[in-house]
Amino acid sequence: MEYRDMSPPGRAHRPEPSWPTVIATTLRLWLERHPIVIGRKTIRLWPLPKRKILATVALAAGLILAGAGGTGLVMARHPAAPPWNPAAAPIPAPVGPIAAVAQPQEAAVPLPVTLTIPAIGVQTRLVHLGVTAAGTLQVPSSTAVAGWYTGGPRPGAIGPAVIAGHIDSHVGPGIFFRLSELRPGDRVYVRRADGSLALFRVTAVRQYAKDHFPTLAVYGPTPDAELRLITCGGIFDPARGSYLSNTVVYAAQVN
Repeated sequence: MEYRDMSPPGRAHRPEPSWPTVIATTLRLWLERHPIVIGRKTIRLWPLPKRKILATVALAAGLILAGAGGTGLVMARHPAAPPWNPAAAPIPAPVGPIAAVAQPQEAAVPLPVTLTIPAIGVQTRLVHLGVTAAGTLQVPSSTAVAGWYTGGPRPGAIGPAVIAGHIDSHVGPGIFFRLSELRPGDRVYVRRADGSLALFRVTAVRQYAKDHFPTLAVYGPTPDAELRLITCGGIFDPARGSYLSNTVVYAAQVN
């Protein structure tokens, strides 16, 4: 196929402008339209001597190239870690004698349906969680909701009701992303199936290494109605694709 020059008659064909020319033209147009006003005096930054324009363009181009090169070097030295996989961060579940005493003691207490924590902006429905085949606490399939552990007491019954949620995932923060920010005295509300509201106050916030999770302290019997909010925390291990610790919030019912 034959290609013809489509330039207007009498006008010579011009090559595409170089990037330095494009940058210099853009800079000139911006400076022409943005004078500096100090009191009653207007200072125009354009026109500038050609030598200063070229120096400015060269400096800007150098900074861009240096930044790109530095980014490449960092990425080369630190290869991308595997995405955070919530399923790779198991939470220990009650076992043995603890599981026996952690069973619901008051069937008359309605099932929990929603959780609200005003201090950290949490408002979510509650899904039901059990125990995995590996003997760990199930976690919600979605990072956007929290779940109540059905093997323990219902919120408001005697004993520690357990609610778990994700801290984050490779797509962003999870429902319990700010759980570690809670402080003693903060309020936690659990709405139940009959419309009643159970109010709890935070008594402590603790962080435990997954290898030293205090199962008895978290799931063991208590003399009153309490709540445990659990998520991951601490240091993120890129090799495992999960966190090395758990954050546990302890709360007691006040109504």
